[in-house]
Amino acid sequence: MSTVPATHHEKRIIPDRLGTPFTRTLASWEVLLLGVAILIFVFNSIASPYFLDVWNLSDATYNFTEKAMIAFAMALLIIAGEIDLSVAAIIALASTAMGAAAQAGVDTVGLVAIGLCVGLLCGLFNGLLVSVLKLPSIVVTIGTMSLFRGISYIALGDQAYGNYPADFAFFGQGYVVWVFTFEFVLFVVLAVVFAILLHATNFGRQVYTIGNNDFAARFSGIPVERVKFILFLLTGLMSGIASVCLTSRLGSTRPSIAQGWELEVVTMVVLGGVSILGGSGTIGGVVIAAFVMGLVTFGLGLLNVPGIVMSIFIGLLLIITIAIPIIVRRIKTMSSK
Repeated sequence: MSTVPATHHEKRIIPDRLGTPFTRTLASWEVLLLGVAILIFVFNSIASPYFLDVWNLSDATYNFTEKAMIAFAMALLIIAGEIDLSVAAIIALASTAMGAAAQAGVDTVGLVAIGLCVGLLCGLFNGLLVSVLKLPSIVVTIGTMSLFRGISYIALGDQAYGNYPADFAFFGQGYVVWVFTFEFVLFVVLAVVFAILLHATNFGRQVYTIGNNDFAARFSGIPVERVKFILFLLTGLMSGIASVCLTSRLGSTRPSIAQGWELEVVTMVVLGGVSILGGSGTIGGVVIAAFVMGLVTFGLGLLNVPGIVMSIFIGLLLIITIAIPIIVRRIKTMSSK
């Protein structure tokens, strides 16, 4: 009777991921970013005696809430492997439409509806070009970026729309309770909604799958085109909401409104740990990145740093946050050889 070597009966142990869940959490990008946010907060507190005033901190939220609203939808779009560079132009077009309607005597409810509908229509247009005609999203949205803002310039030229209804100002200037503005409360609510959508629904899992492997997602039965179309609709809608808040806060409309915001929104998303190549990222990271950018710009503003310096900082921040993961990946590849 033959005997089988004992080694054949031994279980093969497959090593799990390194470290405990606690240590992996400590090493996560979100925790690192949170540490950076705390350091920036402490530095600003020391650098300016006006920083810790609660009303000043309330005003500081205006530096990021409107952009963060768009960043939530942009995060899902980038995770799915696409991008929308027309978001700032959508804000301009929606604001122009609201301004024209305000001059015609449309009330606040009608203005909000117009702003949201214009955002949705722009998202619909982008979505059709990408998901139906299969055009590259970066090319499409660079084109629609010029198209949407160009329409605003044709409609307004060097002029500006004003004379909005008095109650329209609440969306961009009103307070819900104490120092908490309507915009900040809306930002928190939207953060929760998008976190649930991405991390706790089948739709969110489909977004991750598409971003990791578009080809495999199709063979898994995921309606890739439909998901991407919905994501462009969401990005357009969030741009419309941001347009309502920004126009309300400024109280006027110019074709140059939100100029350059597309860069800041993408920077916020990438800084939040969303891979520019798609397939990974969290809404929590985007929320922390929004606070980081808001604290930095507000702190620099209190120190009377010129706006052009802030633009340089944002550009460098985008380059660094994109470069770091690529450099780390290459170092790991070289060390494993």
